[in-house]
Amino acid sequence: MKLHRFLIGCAIAGMMAAPAWGEGGTLTVGLKAEPSSIDPHYHNLGPNNSMAAHYFSRLVEQDDKLRLLPGLAESWQPISETTWEFKLRQGVKFHDGSDFTADDVMFTFERAPNVPKSPSSFATYLKGKSFTKVDDYTLHITTERPYPLMPVDMAQVPIISADVGEGVTTGDFNSGMAAIGTGPYRFVEWVPGDRLVIERNEDYFDAKPEWERIVFKPIKSGPARVAALLAGDVDFIDNVPPVDIARLKGEEGVQLSQGVSSRVIYLHMDQFREDSPFVKANGGGEIKNPLLDVRVRKAISMAIDRDAIVDRVMEGVAIKAGQLLPEGFFGVTPNLSPEAYDPEGAKALLAEAGHPDGFELTIHGPNDRYINDAKICEAVAQMLTRIGIRTAVETMPKAVYFRRASRGGPDNSPEFSFILVGWGSGTGESSSPLRSLLHTYDKDRGFGASNRGRHSDAEVDTLIEDALATVDDEARLALLQKATELAIGRNQGIIPTHYQVNTWAGRKGLSYTARADERTIAMGVTSDR
Repeated sequence: MKLHRFLIGCAIAGMMAAPAWGEGGTLTVGLKAEPSSIDPHYHNLGPNNSMAAHYFSRLVEQDDKLRLLPGLAESWQPISETTWEFKLRQGVKFHDGSDFTADDVMFTFERAPNVPKSPSSFATYLKGKSFTKVDDYTLHITTERPYPLMPVDMAQVPIISADVGEGVTTGDFNSGMAAIGTGPYRFVEWVPGDRLVIERNEDYFDAKPEWERIVFKPIKSGPARVAALLAGDVDFIDNVPPVDIARLKGEEGVQLSQGVSSRVIYLHMDQFREDSPFVKANGGGEIKNPLLDVRVRKAISMAIDRDAIVDRVMEGVAIKAGQLLPEGFFGVTPNLSPEAYDPEGAKALLAEAGHPDGFELTIHGPNDRYINDAKICEAVAQMLTRIGIRTAVETMPKAVYFRRASRGGPDNSPEFSFILVGWGSGTGESSSPLRSLLHTYDKDRGFGASNRGRHSDAEVDTLIEDALATVDDEARLALLQKATELAIGRNQGIIPTHYQVNTWAGRKGLSYTARADERTIAMGVTSDR
């Protein structure tokens, strides 16, 4: 059965435990966040996508700057205004020795957008496309309108085997039974909360990675990850806490890598219910949802001191945000800047909106997903309380948080009223967050898959859809910029706070090329030996 813009590299100089890394070809990696599932289609989430990249391949791969590379597809080209042809790589074997063919791609694209109970699905990359098997190694993908981003979308979905069968479950992947792909590593075992082990695929179709065996160990606590590295318990760690960066620069035997990511941290607000569950009048009584009023959303943005978040909460290791992507990425508009901190202006807007004395609110967020996520929630709550919006904080593990944030309410609606979230553009341009976060929620068409605030604006929708059908780069850029300006600048559909800057650390002699998508990929860890 066939299952399956800145980069800093610092070699730094103090004392470190002596055990040699890489003994027996093994690398031990300390991760802040382990995946919530081994099923590559269950949850379109950074830790899951990072891990899946080790044992599942995609039709198109991406380098550290998100540039496209051949993967399971050797080549691709448009053969008409609405059809792309993908030529698949021949001779590729799944980990069980069986052949990869177009049947596996067809099966994958049918399953991926339809995984039960998915907190954030891959439908955004697959809906609205028709897939045709021409022969065992040729695939045609057709859309109603021209679609220039087809290769980018095909770089997002891991390919599984058709022989796992239509009844394959997320549990089958988690147990390892279905976790067989075509990637550079083979899945060995997953003990949630303790370890995830993979071994090199000696029959991998591309360049073999350096390490024979990788042991990933989830270490949620930042100080504990740093301590594990310094003690020699792990060889390499991700998500170095900002507060520890200066210290590590004084440690002999440590090597750091840093890079600005494509991830924006932002706030999503309930924009679809008049009775929002976690918004109350002062004293706890019922109130018509103030977040429906753009003036209130704007006031919240003005109340957030982004400089304080960057300088104090993030220890200077972040960049304040005013839109979906930092400077240098396609789709960024010069007409939006980070909101200036203006608490008095925020109070005036609240009064204008009929809330001179504010109201009560709860901010929900994860406590193990983004850098200092719980601390950011606390800081935002304090800032809002200062302008009269008395804000409580509730954070929880990401596995619980995303499920509730996406479908914990009645009829699988979003449960929370006001949330902290992050979005990393895996496509490297702004259509990814626009169509997932700010387009009107449309499950059947794959739009708004992570629009947990249910922001909706027909003009914005049209601009996004037109951009996705515009082949000319200059014209598409203008459409993306306009959509961003309306969705954020006019509507305040979300409130961006900052862009993450990510830091990895390893023992001296271990190098890592920081990735814009933030992924911790063992294939990118190399030694100088």
